[in-house]
Amino acid sequence: MTVASSTSSSLRRNVRKWLVPGVILCLSGCAAETGRMWNDTDVSCLRKQMGSAVHLSFPLAANTCQRMTNHGFMFGEATAKPIPLELHNAPDLQALAEEYNYSYKK
Repeated sequence: MTVASSTSSSLRRNVRKWLVPGVILCLSGCAAETGRMWNDTDVSCLRKQMGSAVHLSFPLAANTCQRMTNHGFMFGEATAKPIPLELHNAPDLQALAEEYNYSYKK
C-alpha cells in the first residue's frame, strides 16, 4: 500500500464519518420548531409556525417570528423594541394581529 492510497482511503473514511451526520445536522435546522429562518418573511414564518405539527397559537407564533430592532444581538438588548410585522396580502393574519394587539404593517 502506498502513501497516496493510504491517505486517499483515510480521507474517504473521514468523509463518510462526518458527511452524513453533518448533512443531517444542517437539514434539522429547517424544522418549523426552530423558529424564524434567514429567508422567511413575516407571513411565511407565521404560517409555518401555525401550520406545524405543534399548531402554535398566533401569539406564540408571532413571538417566535417577530424581529427586534437590535436584530437579536445581546448589544442593545435593554433598548430593543419589536419591529411591526409585515403582513401584506394576509388579511387573516392581520385580523389575528388586531385581535391580539400586535403592531403590523398593511
